[in-house]
Amino acid sequence: MSNETSADTGRRYGLKRVCQTLNFPRSSIHAERARAKATVTPITKLKRGPKPRVPDAALLQAIQDDLESSPFTGEGHRKVWARLRILRGIRASRERVLRLMREHHLLSPHRGPQGEANLHDGRITTDTPNEMWGTDGVRIQTVDDGLVWVFAAVDHCDGYCAGIHAVKAGDRFAALEPIAQGMQSEFGGVSAAIGAGLTLRMDHGSQYTSDDFQNQLKFWGITASYAFVAEPQTNGVAERFNRTMKEQAIHGRIFRNVDEVRDAVVDFKDRYNREWRLEKLGFMSPLEARQARMFKQAA
Repeated sequence: MSNETSADTGRRYGLKRVCQTLNFPRSSIHAERARAKATVTPITKLKRGPKPRVPDAALLQAIQDDLESSPFTGEGHRKVWARLRILRGIRASRERVLRLMREHHLLSPHRGPQGEANLHDGRITTDTPNEMWGTDGVRIQTVDDGLVWVFAAVDHCDGYCAGIHAVKAGDRFAALEPIAQGMQSEFGGVSAAIGAGLTLRMDHGSQYTSDDFQNQLKFWGITASYAFVAEPQTNGVAERFNRTMKEQAIHGRIFRNVDEVRDAVVDFKDRYNREWRLEKLGFMSPLEARQARMFKQAA
């Protein structure tokens, strides 16, 4: 009756007026409508098109299994998607993996970039290995030895870590150690001019601007290349490696001394080179990309 239209006014009577006239509580009507609505099964709109070969439930389980078996923490959906395709043969779209990880709170908890983007239109990566290395140092707190230093050298082509060194005193000689390790492993020694053709990207730290450091680079035949002041992205390869190292091997741990830090970062260097998959390499690890390039050149 509330939907009936008055002949005089041309308007509906309305539920409120009808209940007042009949002296009937409106709450009873609303309660009855709620009970009737609860017994109705809603019609779910199905997605159009062919059904995926791997249902969402099975794909979600595969994602969870992959995250549990991974030797790293805090990885995003891209690496999970790549490992599912490469290691498990599960072909699903990256957007679908992202949706499932987002719905079930499996995405990386690490914060995203804050503030306005610092645009950098230059290119710091190279097309061939051992053309440019990046180096940088970070400090890590220990219980007995206080702050200790970790220096690394990373290839700008494939992200391969050529050398890493942990030491108490982060002077110019300690900063040279990962470069010397790379010289030995990649060029076969540390003799004069053995690194000719290699460029070393670094910041303006006192270790890197010292005469001893510069003279040693000249002895090896290495060209020094300094990052722009206040633009750490121009040394982004080494900076990104250090961030990954801290997230995967340093944060959340308590180190007693520099020896424990050294063991941790050396172990991480080996795992990183073998297993850390980089999107710019087609989700190959640095070692896989380097070996693939060697095989291609040999062929």
